[in-house]
Amino acid sequence: MFKITSKERLAPGTVRIGLSAPQIAKKACPGQFVVVIVDPKGERIPLTLADWHKEKGIIFLIIQEAGFSSRRLAACNIGDAVEHVLGPLGQPTKIENLGRLVCVGGGVGIAEVFPVARAFKAAGNQVIGIIGARTRELLILENELKQVCDELQVATDDGSFGRKGFVTDILKDQLAINHQPSTINLVYAIGPPAMMRAISELTLPYKIKTIVSLNPIMLDATGMCGACRCLIEGKIKFACVEGPDFDAHQVDFDDLQNRLNQFKGQEQRIIDFPKQIR
Repeated sequence: MFKITSKERLAPGTVRIGLSAPQIAKKACPGQFVVVIVDPKGERIPLTLADWHKEKGIIFLIIQEAGFSSRRLAACNIGDAVEHVLGPLGQPTKIENLGRLVCVGGGVGIAEVFPVARAFKAAGNQVIGIIGARTRELLILENELKQVCDELQVATDDGSFGRKGFVTDILKDQLAINHQPSTINLVYAIGPPAMMRAISELTLPYKIKTIVSLNPIMLDATGMCGACRCLIEGKIKFACVEGPDFDAHQVDFDDLQNRLNQFKGQEQRIIDFPKQIR
């Protein structure tokens, strides 16, 4: 059992919890994730490691209350315990001194951008952060990212905070300003598939290395079931063990989106009629 040590609401529909998990906290690296099972009858929920405290043995997860199981986890309180936490899983983000780079996060994807940006900054890079959400009240981790980025720019769809528009609008300006191929040496992005695709299309003409963290449907998260398979340069890759980071210019985003849409109907029926599975 893993005890919940802290809980706070970051935005409507988004909660951050701390979990006592000393072994996971000790080994956690940027870009990795865990799988959480709330109770003996619960399903496996993959969640990004949003932060961790090695000395205190605590990991932090940011939960978007989107599906039935994520809502159950978000409803837990301090002092409650979840049944299982498996991790850290996935390949860590490759952190190296590259000079100047851009880290882009959209929506709850900002949860992963924070530890990645922090690690790149600690490695001596100049880090430009770009984050976005539909509205100001849905924006998360702005203050945390300000502490680890040399520059942080914000976009909201409705213009309620920062620039009105999308993160891709800000990135487009950055690429225009820093048009020399060597000026920006990496773009790292995590968010909705449509956002990551748009970023990939923006950086391709500049030949800027672009890494995206994929979020396919995942089941066992150990490479055995194949549920998280993605098409990378025409070849099948398992995001749970070979990712979640991949070269954006090699990702088949149509395939990714199709697989993400596969069980939306079933998920909605469970949300609408939760008594059926109790």
